[in-house]
Amino acid sequence: MKTSPPHGGSSPESQLHEPHSTGRHRPRVPLPRGVGRGPAVHPRVRPRIRSRLLRAIVTRPRTILLVTVVVTILAAIVGVGAVSRMKTGGFDDPGSDSVRGTQTLLDRFGSADPNLVVLIGSTAGVETPAVRTKGQDVTATLRREPGLQVVASYWETPVAELRGRSGDVGLIVAHVDGDQDESAEHTGRLHDLFTRAEGPTDGVTVSLGGLTQINNDINTQVTKDLARAESIAIPVTLALLLVVFGTVVAAGIPLIIGILSIIGTLGALAILATLTEVSVFAVNLTTALGLGLAIDYCLLFISRYREERRRHYGTVAALDATMRSAGRTIVFSAATVAAALCCLLVFPQYFLRSFAFAGVAVVAITLVGALIILPALLLLLRGRIERWPLPWRRRSTRTRGRTRGLSAVGRVAAVAWRYPARTAIPTLALLLLLGVPFLHVTFGVPDDRVLPASAESRQTADRLRADFAAPATGALAIIATTWGTGPAAATDTDTYASRLSAIPGVDRVDSATGSYTAGRLSTPPTPATAARFTNGAATWFSILSRTEPYSPAGAHLAHAVRATPVPQHHRVLVTGQAAQLLDITGSIGHHLPLALALIAIITFTVLFLLTGSVVLPLKALVFNLLSLSAVFGAMVWIFQDGHLAGPLGITPGPLPVAIPVLLFCITYGLSMDYAVFVLARIREQHDSGTTLRQAVITGLSRSGRIISAAALILAVSFFSTLVSGVSFIKLFGLGTGLSILLDALIVRPVLVPAFMRLAGDWNWWAPRPLRALHNRIGIREQ
Repeated sequence: MKTSPPHGGSSPESQLHEPHSTGRHRPRVPLPRGVGRGPAVHPRVRPRIRSRLLRAIVTRPRTILLVTVVVTILAAIVGVGAVSRMKTGGFDDPGSDSVRGTQTLLDRFGSADPNLVVLIGSTAGVETPAVRTKGQDVTATLRREPGLQVVASYWETPVAELRGRSGDVGLIVAHVDGDQDESAEHTGRLHDLFTRAEGPTDGVTVSLGGLTQINNDINTQVTKDLARAESIAIPVTLALLLVVFGTVVAAGIPLIIGILSIIGTLGALAILATLTEVSVFAVNLTTALGLGLAIDYCLLFISRYREERRRHYGTVAALDATMRSAGRTIVFSAATVAAALCCLLVFPQYFLRSFAFAGVAVVAITLVGALIILPALLLLLRGRIERWPLPWRRRSTRTRGRTRGLSAVGRVAAVAWRYPARTAIPTLALLLLLGVPFLHVTFGVPDDRVLPASAESRQTADRLRADFAAPATGALAIIATTWGTGPAAATDTDTYASRLSAIPGVDRVDSATGSYTAGRLSTPPTPATAARFTNGAATWFSILSRTEPYSPAGAHLAHAVRATPVPQHHRVLVTGQAAQLLDITGSIGHHLPLALALIAIITFTVLFLLTGSVVLPLKALVFNLLSLSAVFGAMVWIFQDGHLAGPLGITPGPLPVAIPVLLFCITYGLSMDYAVFVLARIREQHDSGTTLRQAVITGLSRSGRIISAAALILAVSFFSTLVSGVSFIKLFGLGTGLSILLDALIVRPVLVPAFMRLAGDWNWWAPRPLRALHNRIGIREQ
């Protein structure tokens, strides 16, 4: 039972504070230990707590906070150095031909795609004694390294392909054995050995490149970027929270929950990295999503808590009402985001799976923070949550009674309701126009050009492209384990190598029967050639091409090689970077329909349980697809076509094929997050007996300010990744932030009311069996 506050000269706002601000002789009632006293209730009435979770929190709020501190310290200890335990790759499908072919080639022949290149040179020329001595020393050192094969060295075989056109640099190409962690660690030791303190000798320079050094440079870059992004995101977020909440204490609470969420998730990822492969790029999602979601949920919870304190005379009663309203909405929202991220688990690439691990961990930890740690803090703070108000907060408190009305979002929604066609058509046109560039999208695999121009591996690769006749790592390899032996096998080898060399874009094919060019034998075989390319019944072919491997032309070349008829229908595996691109694209395309179907089914189910309608979930699906198409088009315009490349510090190129999938799942989940917030409020208003117009406008007005503020703060968290030196991290952050703002500031306030006006009573339509189902298991906010 609610009781009225005591009469007196205190304002309604002052009654949100502690007992000493409202009277000396107020009766007190005993509350559970650890609970601060809010405004009093009648001495014979104890607050009835209907939320079972809150009932547990009320008994031990200090214990909850103590446990939180201990767990956070442990997570911080475990999470220290988490990045060093993670991997930088993860784009390959482990079951693809290119991956199996690489492993087979390594196992049977001790050879594989080169993943390490060393450039040695001097402005005085590559033939000077100092350069020659250095080149021979480095080659000898690499020859002595266990687990490393020197594929070619200019100082052992001085051919033109291994010498720069400018004549001042020579090349060593090698393969470092092991998985990505082992090969990267091995390369790191070699890098320190070749480039350590003495520095260049006699003007001779040594620089490393190739996949292993690229991975090391990316790992170093991500570690630096993480600190830079947080140093920007946290102060900006705090400033925005101060503007939204108006008091220092209230603004600090969501930031604390966000930091706890980030630390907890980093600890979880560090443990997970010891059990399975985890991509280092998942850390960027952890920081941005952890901070953003914590603020989203805390903003919703604290705003509703403030409303309930004006209605319910006491902290516990207000928290109880908040847990049963905003708390349920937060649970629904978290379930939606987690479900969308879980759909990434259908992909075999651990790059995508890692984001599912990180995202689900972030959501789970943030949910605990919002529904357990936050109520415990509010119980102990009581009215002190309004401490240290900022100047505009004091002014708004004095004029609160005269300024009630629609928020800015509510006013926009009222206009959209009144003029649905005039507002919806231009908005739809804008979204479709932004999406047009996506029609000419091209996909690729990240290479050295995702790094800044100052990175050593990027500079080495730029030099290779500019100064050497063919890419050092641009070869394709074909391996057959059951080719056979004898004259028949030699005839098959000659036939197949001739066919391969005739493919447009192929410069030369090396095989056990010699080298082939343009469909003919150009170099006869030698005993060393046969030993290199055969091992019992197994044989392999090396295809040299100047085609850029990670490009549409490279993918076309790999497709043509695989389409070339194989004599006797032998089973062959095509590997190399161009084949890798083809396999990655094919694998993601194969698993994408299942992921999309799961996302659609899960989010449709969640929104149906919330609204009891099949029309509103379908409308939300369409709106999300529209805003995502606009974002994808903008990303193509910027990152592929090169607009804004200068200010962003990126090199234009094909979009990494995995990033749009990642962007879709995350932004779709976050968009549904806001859809849950809005529809929960609209449904609440509609169930209270208001007209559809009042329900839509009032629901958007009450939730709009919260959603706009939450979206802006969450977008800031993702926009902070623009300081990253890795271009696809910038793409991910910019795309996610832009999608959040489009959804919260355009789609929700304009398209939602316009289309709900056009649909009328059909908004709540559902077939009779589904209506009956919703009446039994549906969940509403109130």
